Amino acid sequence: MRITHIDTFPLLYRNPKPYGDANGPKAYRSTYLVRLVTVSGITGWGECSGWLPALECAFREQIIPYLLGQDARLRSKIVQTIGSWHTRPASAVSMALTDIAARRTGQSICGLWGGPLREQVPVYASFQTYTEDDTWENVSLRRIEEALAQGFTHMKVKVGGKPLADDMRHIHSLQSRFGGHIALALDANQSYDAAAACAWQPLIGQWDNWMWFEEPLPMHQWEQYLYCRQKLGLPISGGENVAEARIFMNAVQQQAFDIIQPDPVHVGDLDEYRGILQLARFAGVRVSPHTYDGALARCYALYAQACLKPWSKMEQDSIEPVEWDVMDNPFNALVPLQAEQGMVRIPSGIGIGLEVDEELLRHYRWDGSRYW
Repeated sequence: MRITHIDTFPLLYRNPKPYGDANGPKAYRSTYLVRLVTVSGITGWGECSGWLPALECAFREQIIPYLLGQDARLRSKIVQTIGSWHTRPASAVSMALTDIAARRTGQSICGLWGGPLREQVPVYASFQTYTEDDTWENVSLRRIEEALAQGFTHMKVKVGGKPLADDMRHIHSLQSRFGGHIALALDANQSYDAAAACAWQPLIGQWDNWMWFEEPLPMHQWEQYLYCRQKLGLPISGGENVAEARIFMNAVQQQAFDIIQPDPVHVGDLDEYRGILQLARFAGVRVSPHTYDGALARCYALYAQACLKPWSKMEQDSIEPVEWDVMDNPFNALVPLQAEQGMVRIPSGIGIGLEVDEELLRHYRWDGSRYW
């Protein structure tokens, strides 16, 4: 089970028309895949996100030399060592080693984790709301209409990137047009203080189809999060960039969130990621994974959600939805997993159960040129 070969795939796609959130426009999409191969030919795939030059340097100079010759069965030791150097690359290695473990035993990822509790998992359509011109509101409404036609009934849009009055006008238009057909989440990307976040309360009170208000405040302002929970009257969510279970535990203890949102590419260990899901169950909060940054990583989030016990005994199979990127992003096609009527059927094949599109890997491989 020695690791004898490692391939890395830094991928870049320049958006023809930039789109974005409260953090600004995205001129490109990028991701980073790794493939580990053992001496017996067993292959494992993983994915992480970040600045491609830094990821390339980390893998070439430190991670690959360390991985070559390691026993792939020693997953915890390997991931812990890499995680002490680089958190996000560790997530990709953790996924790949988990894939290898499943393939070695002839099981699916879900089988390795004790078997799925459900055959499909719900997803919600995730939008980047803003464009660089004055038509952004119309573009947003058109995208929502298209997603509704594709069968999505749960959606998330961005706020916080425009003046409060502009964002409120957009959400009022959206709700007036689609509110009777969809459930809606707002994501502010930590853009507000408590006063600005609570200014949404009158508009929020006009509809009852809200899913949650995501990260209205900067992280770690736990007392202010609790205040907004009490003031706004809708669930508050967050944690997409939190990398450790102990920080989620602190947020839960401070009653900051109704819903936590770990991301498997931001938590450096897939086993720890699954531990965070269990933490949510033990603490009585919901967990709706953030998976905007990678289609392969999203598979692991879906598999973990398929194995997670229901969050409520009021429904036989009440499981929270996983984020589904519906923007212009060719990397969504890296794995042949599709949402149908807002649901994703979980594959039952060996390992990840899907073939990575290597033609796309070649086509979008970053050539090392400047892209920022």
